Amino acid sequence: MSTRGRFPDGVGHSQLVVMCLQPGEEIGKEMHPNVDQFFRIEEGEAKFVFGDKEEHLVRDGDAVVVPAGTYHNVLNTSKTTPLRVYTIYSPPNHPDGTVHKTKTEAEAAEAAERHS
Repeated sequence: MSTRGRFPDGVGHSQLVVMCLQPGEEIGKEMHPNVDQFFRIEEGEAKFVFGDKEEHLVRDGDAVVVPAGTYHNVLNTSKTTPLRVYTIYSPPNHPDGTVHKTKTEAEAAEAAERHS
């Protein structure tokens, strides 16, 4: 199960999102034109892909910054261990109180947001 949850940030200029990607799961290629992202790997191993070519392997304790306008993807490279990661968006990227229990749920909500 993938979990994405937005927690109240209290400052209004950033947003904390906690994610758990199952073995082999990925967030999918995305780009935020006006949002910088900071990722922190809490548990597991991942591959970050930037654009179509640049790749970086990361693990517990590593951090990655994704500047606004950068296409990126995060893949859990483990076959057995969930990837636990948090990201900080600046400015916020999801509505306050957002919680998705699966990637499918998150994708459906984001698609609906784009069409509203």
